[in-house]
Amino acid sequence: MLLDVTDSQLVLVDYQERLMPAMPEREQVLANALRLARAARLLGVPAFGTEQNPEKLGANDPALRELCQRTLTKMSFSAASDGLMEWLRPPARQQAGGNARSLPRHLQKPAAPVAERNTVVLAGCEAHVCLLQTALELVEQEIDVWVVTDACGSRTERNRDAAFDRLAGAGCELVTTEMVVFEWLRSAEHPAFREVQALIK
Repeated sequence: MLLDVTDSQLVLVDYQERLMPAMPEREQVLANALRLARAARLLGVPAFGTEQNPEKLGANDPALRELCQRTLTKMSFSAASDGLMEWLRPPARQQAGGNARSLPRHLQKPAAPVAERNTVVLAGCEAHVCLLQTALELVEQEIDVWVVTDACGSRTERNRDAAFDRLAGAGCELVTTEMVVFEWLRSAEHPAFREVQALIK
């Protein structure tokens, strides 16, 4: 099973200015998050960020925040509990055009279904708290969750690795940044191949 770029959304969890200094390998973790966000922009994948209690922990890295379409401010550890689900699965809108308001309902054409993206590529900090709880709640909502391990951090390796074990056991796919990028591309003939490849060199 490979990632499908047309079914993917990217969620980047809590890369915040007062949280990141406590993460081992923080430079690599943030660099990989930026690679994912830039690839998502090049390939038309919706990208969202989250910030946990930003008054205390600060905002996300500015470059990362700029690459996200929206950033969710949350107090719950799970972003799914604080409004992320509404962004990932917005309510269906009635499409304009085609139906005169005066027509009886049984003569009106049904609105075309809105394509729903059901895969979330997820990365962030801390892996064993906000990322884990967000992932598990998304799985409960029957969303396919792919966790990008080299773009995740915790203050200790033991906590991070325990989170990965638990996520795998819950049915999440564990992947790396390069796996995601090349599966989104699928071919060296993709029109954006050179631009996306340049992100990981």
